[in-house]
Amino acid sequence: MSQANPSLRLFVTQPYRPLAKPTNAQAYPKLTIVTPSYNQAPYLERTILSVLNQHYPNLEYFIMDGGSTDGSLDIIKKYEPYLAGWVSEKDKGQTDAINKGFRLATGDYVAFQNSDDVFAPNALLCVADAWRKAPDTDVFFGDMYITDEEDVILEEMRAPDFSVECHIYEGMQVFNQSLFIRRERLIQFGMLDESLRFVIDYEIVARLGVQPGMRFRHVNGFWGGFRVQPDAKSSTIAATVGLQEHQMVRDRYQPMLTSALGASFWQRYSRLRKLLTFILKGEFGYVRHRLRLNRSRH
Repeated sequence: MSQANPSLRLFVTQPYRPLAKPTNAQAYPKLTIVTPSYNQAPYLERTILSVLNQHYPNLEYFIMDGGSTDGSLDIIKKYEPYLAGWVSEKDKGQTDAINKGFRLATGDYVAFQNSDDVFAPNALLCVADAWRKAPDTDVFFGDMYITDEEDVILEEMRAPDFSVECHIYEGMQVFNQSLFIRRERLIQFGMLDESLRFVIDYEIVARLGVQPGMRFRHVNGFWGGFRVQPDAKSSTIAATVGLQEHQMVRDRYQPMLTSALGASFWQRYSRLRKLLTFILKGEFGYVRHRLRLNRSRH
């Protein structure tokens, strides 16, 4: 990629400078963010800065480290004054670490951002704006960038409005890098499934999605960035553990769907729905790009 390509680099590397404590913090929903981490020193500081540089007035931020030995603790301690809390101790893996943070949370909405991924500028303010327009929403989600190891944007991933049938039959319809869940819904329906290693976001969205009356709201705009890097689980276990867990979650929640239509219909409908969604929004360049990508993969 050339230097002309858009990048999140400046935002996720600019030094954090605290602002004066806001007097109107309660006008914003309290957002709790949890970052699980284990030996991710090359990326961790950029994740932290992508949270703190939001300058969000009502933020609670936890870092749950699994006992890193690569210099991560020095990075965490550098930002300790701005954290709601952190630990560094042996855990049972990523999902266990996130749940530990969620159990400490006091926010109205919770999110997790892995230690090699980032938030995009103004993401948290966009959540607050969406909440003011629809405060009864249970799950907010936005769009996502895919970046390389140096924060250059490689790809845009735009999401349509939520459909639990499309989510279960086609695959992930919501990106965890841009996902905020009402905390009381996790208390009501349970934390992340610690038996899973790869599809924890797919599972919790499916579990919430099949609950009657659950209110999902997609908000246009890029809230997060997923980093492509050699040690990410998407690069190491997606084709093995990921596929097995995906099928297991699908089998678990498919019987809870109210639609009598089967997988073949919903898979075709999901693809058509995305196409029509972006055409109707006038995003023709994005549609052409995605169609070219799909053709190149077959």
